[in-house]
Amino acid sequence: MAAGCVLWRRSPQDGTLEICLVHRPKYDDWSHPKGKLAPGEDPLAGALREVAEETGHDAVPGAELRTVTYMADGRPKQVRYWAAEATAGRFTPNKEVDRVLWLPPAAARARLTRTVDRELIDDIDVIDESDEID
Repeated sequence: MAAGCVLWRRSPQDGTLEICLVHRPKYDDWSHPKGKLAPGEDPLAGALREVAEETGHDAVPGAELRTVTYMADGRPKQVRYWAAEATAGRFTPNKEVDRVLWLPPAAARARLTRTVDRELIDDIDVIDESDEID
């Protein structure tokens, strides 16, 4: 089992919604921050740990989103996701993630490698730009 977050923030320039995507050089893909859970680790705690490790940001969790299932190396992989607001932090490239992008929802959808990851943005994109995500 794995867990991750659709990490979001308000743009420092104009306050619009931005989604954080991570580039994983091992797979040469763009995805939401996520990773495997440690044995016995709470899924939400694991999702927030992965966000911190991959993006350098702390996050405040919001609603649980859908669980995504896809094939990886010939085996089904299942990832639980939450919406999470980025708070303090700063990205530093590392061996797992060499780049992050903060993009408006439509641009994030277009950049994501997996279709199932695009659908996660739809789960939070119903929020009006002036509304808070709880």
